Amino acid sequence: MSGFSLHIEASDGAARSGRIATPRGEIRTPAFMPVGTAGTVKAMLPASVRQTGADIVLGNTYHLMLRPGAERVARLGGLHRFMGWERPILTDSGGFQVMSLAKLRTLGEDGVKFRSHIDGSEQFLSPERAMAIQRLLGSDIQMVLDECPAYPAGKADIETSLALSMRWAARSKAAFGTQEGRACFGIVQGGVFADLRRRSAEALLAIGFDGYAVGGLAVGEEQAAMFETLDATIPCLPRGRPRYLMGVGRPDDIAGAVARGIDMFDCVMPTRSGRNGQAFTRDGTLNLRNARHADDPAPLDEACTCPACRQFSRAYLHHTVKAGEIIAAMLLTWHNLTYYQDLMAELRAAIAQGRVGALAAQVAQIYKRPDPAPSG
Repeated sequence: MSGFSLHIEASDGAARSGRIATPRGEIRTPAFMPVGTAGTVKAMLPASVRQTGADIVLGNTYHLMLRPGAERVARLGGLHRFMGWERPILTDSGGFQVMSLAKLRTLGEDGVKFRSHIDGSEQFLSPERAMAIQRLLGSDIQMVLDECPAYPAGKADIETSLALSMRWAARSKAAFGTQEGRACFGIVQGGVFADLRRRSAEALLAIGFDGYAVGGLAVGEEQAAMFETLDATIPCLPRGRPRYLMGVGRPDDIAGAVARGIDMFDCVMPTRSGRNGQAFTRDGTLNLRNARHADDPAPLDEACTCPACRQFSRAYLHHTVKAGEIIAAMLLTWHNLTYYQDLMAELRAAIAQGRVGALAAQVAQIYKRPDPAPSG
């Protein structure tokens, strides 16, 4: 579409790096999008988010429709002006939040009725309404409404849900219409079933979208199952369109998904962890509540250039976390977002140098998980 395009600059196996051109600025890929659920990246100023290296942030249709309301945001000049972020914004459609947060959910062909988790008010979200909300918000990348079944679910239930999501995808695309300089992404569903993922991708390609997301992962399945699902799905997606893995994730998840050809990510993990005293570093995670940091004069991460690492010690951060000081959440969030953006920059460089596999293996080793318990 006019004003929105992906330019691939380097590749290494399935991995690729490049830039997404938008009227509001370029997005370097692979890209991590900090989550600004309610119009703010928690504990961060917009300028601070940009200083971490972020090119794009994510806003949430579900939360913004409930509070302060999409019509109000539109009257106040749109989401970019409202939250003070003039670069690109992606808004998700609210489907996942309706499944995970809303009360008394009633699903039908027309859409989903639910009660707000905030005040219990009755709400309705359809593909048409989801796209209308995102148009009012003025986001640069808008996601179709899909149905997100809870994990685990049987194949028959996933298949039924998939069929509904594909019908909703067609309605979402029709409701999106033509919006100069803005993009509409479809969402591949199908659980961990390779044949359903391929069927979903084929249906979305027949509709035609500006980009393609992979949804319904990072919901409880093991990492191996997620990677196997990506291995089955990504070859079905067009090379010339952005690929977005929704809600992922851990550094090792991201590195492994980049090696498989994913371009875009979002996750609350770096910001939520920062508010809860956990830091991501090049040596793994640190729990700043741990008493071993109380007398440690070292920075969180010697290689990091964020204010938490340049100006403060682990001892100070431990103290502020234990004391419940607001600055602890601010500094650790800033650090975590910087770490994630540094990781994306390292992945882009590794793709250009033909060593993304080695980097992904290194990150996997640093963030190694315990072996799953044997079944039976």
